[in-house]
This record gives sequence, structure tokens and C-alpha cells, in this order.
Amino acid sequence: MASQPTTDLDQLNRTLQAIIPIANGKRKLPPVETWNPEHCADIGMEIRADGSWWHEGTKFSREKLVRLFSTILRKDADGSTYLVTPYEKVIVHVEDAPFLAVRVDAAEADGERVIVVTTNLGDFVEIGSDNPLRVETDPETGEPSPYVLVRGRLEAKLTRPAFYELVEMAEVVDGELVVRSHAERFSLGRMDAE
Repeated sequence: MASQPTTDLDQLNRTLQAIIPIANGKRKLPPVETWNPEHCADIGMEIRADGSWWHEGTKFSREKLVRLFSTILRKDADGSTYLVTPYEKVIVHVEDAPFLAVRVDAAEADGERVIVVTTNLGDFVEIGSDNPLRVETDPETGEPSPYVLVRGRLEAKLTRPAFYELVEMAEVVDGELVVRSHAERFSLGRMDAE
């Protein structure tokens, strides 16, 4: 079911903060991009494609711990993902994306549509130049895999229901299914004539 469109971005921000208690939109995160500790370890941490976090084969059962760890997550230019502190970093094996986008809302700011994506860990971002949307298509099955940049190099993969909500907001332009957010255009894929 598609989320109800909200006409004002500030109102949507307040609504999301009310229904997602940990989410505070522009929360202050640790400066993990500036931390470069020498000590690095692989202790069997992983984030599976379904968004679940695991340590040495045991699933994390405490959501608060997962949310805390998500704030010190960093993906480096070489594609490696870590939990980072000023003193050490721990390798995190990520099966697909570290976050899942579970909700999509449309709002308006300065007369322009803004699409807001909410993750499974309570972050929300506005699709635009700072948080672009991209779609990979499986060459064998043709199935789309949509992602939005959350922060740094960390992305959220849209769940199927969230992607369907996004598709409902799309329009066909020159044979391409597109959505617009912050006056930017993002392709969801080509509409192939059969």
C-alpha cells in the first residue's frame, strides 16, 4: 500500500520523527570518515541481504545495538565496510546493502516534489543530488534492484513494497520510467515495447 502523499516537507519530517522514535532526520553522527585507526580485525560480523545483522553465526536480537552500530558504519573506496571507532575498525561482510529502504513518501518543498526514503534503522533521506537513486537490472532475469545513497558510500536497497510505492510516483518520459525529486530526474528503467 502506498504511503499517503504529504504536501509539505517539514510536516513529513515531523510525521516521520513521530512514528519512528529513533529517527531524527539530521541526527549528528560520529565523524567515522575522519577516523583512520591502525588496528583492524575480522570478528565474523555480517549484514545479510534481508537487513539482519550477525556475529559469528548468531543473529543480533537487540535492535538498539544494531541501530547504534549502524551509526559507526563506514564503506571505504575499495568497497570494504567497517565498524569504525577512533581506536579500531572491524570488518563487516555485507551481502548486498547495509540498509533496507522500507518506506517511500512524496512531499513538496519550494514547489518541487521531494521523495523521502526511510530505512529499516530509522534514517530518512531525501532523494536528490546528495542522495541519488540508482537501479541495477539483473541481466538474466531483468529484475530491478533499486538503491539510494544514505551517507558516505552506504546505500539502502529498496524493499519490493517500497519500490512499488516509488513506481506509483513515476512517469514515462521518452520510453523511460522516471521519478523526480529535488528537480532531479532518476531512471527506474526502460519501458520496453513488446
